[in-house]
Amino acid sequence: MKMMIPAGLTPVEGGVCAAKGFRANGIQCGLAHAGASITKKKNDLALIVADKECAAAAVYTTNKVKGAPILVTKEHIRDGRARAVIVNSVNANTCNPDGVEKANKMCELAAAELGLKPEDIIVASTGVIGQVLPIEPIAGGMKELVEGLTYDGNSRALEAIMTTDTQPKEIAVQFEMGGKTCTMGGMLKGSGMIHPNMATTLTFITTDADISAELVQQALSDCVKITLNMASVDGDTSTNDMVCVLASGTAGNKPVVSEDEEYGRFLMALQCIMTNLARMMARDGEGATKLIECIVEDADTTETARIVAKSVVCSSLFKAAMFGEDANWGRILCAVGYAQADFDVNKVSVEIASDKGAVMVCKNGAGVEFSEEEAKEILSEEEIGIYISLGCDGDGSAMAWGCDLTYDYVKINGDYRS
Repeated sequence: MKMMIPAGLTPVEGGVCAAKGFRANGIQCGLAHAGASITKKKNDLALIVADKECAAAAVYTTNKVKGAPILVTKEHIRDGRARAVIVNSVNANTCNPDGVEKANKMCELAAAELGLKPEDIIVASTGVIGQVLPIEPIAGGMKELVEGLTYDGNSRALEAIMTTDTQPKEIAVQFEMGGKTCTMGGMLKGSGMIHPNMATTLTFITTDADISAELVQQALSDCVKITLNMASVDGDTSTNDMVCVLASGTAGNKPVVSEDEEYGRFLMALQCIMTNLARMMARDGEGATKLIECIVEDADTTETARIVAKSVVCSSLFKAAMFGEDANWGRILCAVGYAQADFDVNKVSVEIASDKGAVMVCKNGAGVEFSEEEAKEILSEEEIGIYISLGCDGDGSAMAWGCDLTYDYVKINGDYRS
C-alpha cells in the first residue's frame, strides 16, 4: 500500500530497531492455544531494549475493562522513564484474578535477565480475554529471548505481537533536529477488535531524539487523536490497547524542552509514523480486501469533521457495499446523517475516488447522475477514497480510515479461540 511521507522525512528500514541504540527479539516460548498445530505456531514473546534509559510516554484504552499489563505499565512509567518493553501474544492477561501478579512477574523475569529494575520495564499482552496467563513458558524462554537481542531484531519482535494480523506493520523515518539526524520507528499489531479511543491495539514507537518525557507525552496525546483514533475495523474497543513511545536521546541533538521549531519536527515525524500505522491496520482488518480513506472538509469545526468521518468508516452497511463494489451512496449519506454533530445535510456533497478515477455521487444532499459502471470500476481498487464536503463556511477537516466488511470477518471471529 502507498505510504504517506511528508517532505522533510526520509523513510528507512528497521522498524523499532531503526533508531540508534535499540535492540529487539521475538521467540516462540509455547503460549500457543491448546490444540494448535505446530504449523500454526509462531513467535509469541517479544522484547525491545534501549541501550540507555529513555523518556517514556503512553496512552491506553478507555474501555472500563482493562488488561492487567496496562495497570502495571501505568505505575512503571509514572516517572516518565523506561528502558524496555516485554510483550506477549496469544493471551491478553485480562479479567484474571492473578493478572497484575503475572504482569509484574513478566517485568521481574525480564529485569533479572537484563540486569535492570522491574519498574524499568513496560509490559503488554494481547490475545484471548479471560484465560489465565501461564507464566512458566515465559519464564522458560526469557534467557533465549534476551540472548537473542540484536540491533536488527525488529522483524522477530513484530511477528511475536501479531494475532490475526496477516501483514506486518512497521515503519521508520529519519529527520533533522538541531543539526543532528534523528530516527523514529514503530510497529503495530491490530486486525480486529479495532475501534480505538485514546489508543489502539498495541503500538510501540522508538526514537533516538533527545526530548523531555513531558513533551513526548504531549505529542503522543495530540497525535493519537488524528491518527490511530481515526481508524476503525469493527467498532469494538479492545481492553488492552496501548501506544508507548521511548525516546533515548542517543542522536545527540540539543534536548527539546519547549514547543519550539524542533518540537514541531518531532511532532511531524510522530504523526507520520502513527498515520501510516493506522492505514496499515485498517487495510489489514480481519477479512478485509480494501482500505477506505474518508476525508471530510468544509466543516464548521475540526471536531465535527472527525465525528462525520468516523461515522462513515464505522457504518457496517457502507463497509459491506464497499466489499460488493456497489456505489450505494445513500449508505454514506445515512452515516453522515446520524453522526452526532450539527450541520445542514442539504449542503453535503460526496465523491468516491481511487487510482481509477473519481465520480461525484451526491451534491447538496441529493443524488446526481453518474455511471454505475464507472463507479464500480473505481471501487474495484484496493484503496478507496470517500470525499465529503459539509458545505459549511468553516475550514474544519479530518481524515479517517476503515476497511470493507467481508464474509471472512465472521469466519475469523467465529473460531478465534481455536
